[in-house]
Amino acid sequence: MQNQARTVAIAMPYGAAVDRGTAHRVLRNTYALLSMTLLFSAAVAAAAVAFKLPAPGLILTLAVYFGLLFGIHKLKNRGAGVGLVFALTGFMGWTLGPLLTRTLALPSGGQAVMLALGATGAVFLALSAYATTTKRDLSWMGGFLFAGMIVALLAGLAAVFFQIPALALTVSAVVALLSAGLILYETKQIVDGGETNYVLATVGLFVSVFNLFTSLLQLFGFMGSDD
Repeated sequence: MQNQARTVAIAMPYGAAVDRGTAHRVLRNTYALLSMTLLFSAAVAAAAVAFKLPAPGLILTLAVYFGLLFGIHKLKNRGAGVGLVFALTGFMGWTLGPLLTRTLALPSGGQAVMLALGATGAVFLALSAYATTTKRDLSWMGGFLFAGMIVALLAGLAAVFFQIPALALTVSAVVALLSAGLILYETKQIVDGGETNYVLATVGLFVSVFNLFTSLLQLFGFMGSDD
């Protein structure tokens, strides 16, 4: 399910002293763990497609997602926290499998998947590069993005329950924009020292990348279904 809630880190007051060495280490560890979890999630998603695994369902998805998030926050400073990160990202890979299966069944499904993958990678790299080089204060984005994702989550649930395709597509477009903003904000938080725990930073960035990809996949899949 692409519309996931998240915990937004609290920014340090802009201009406060930042330990650049610590920030660089957190950013390096975050990118390393993010790379591994993305590969793991992709492998689980590929297995879900290959074995035609069914979607876990809305209730189970929400229960497992928020349950694992709670555990990660509790164990963020322990090795077990990293294990829970892999459990969460693997589970999200499973939820992605059925969406990939439906998209690949469309006339231009393969092209839609490649376009979504390429666009997600390009957006992530561009925003990460900007966040690590800009001197601008982006802390103001946090509250706006968090509120936007809550509204998008509620709208997405309404689209599912009331089966409103137009609303679902609108939500996908909005979530794609919000996810791009969160990638920028969360990366800048690490650079500025607002997030010092690489486990939590990894989870935040992973969910943003996941939401961006699934939203773009739905949009490109819808356009491909008209071929």
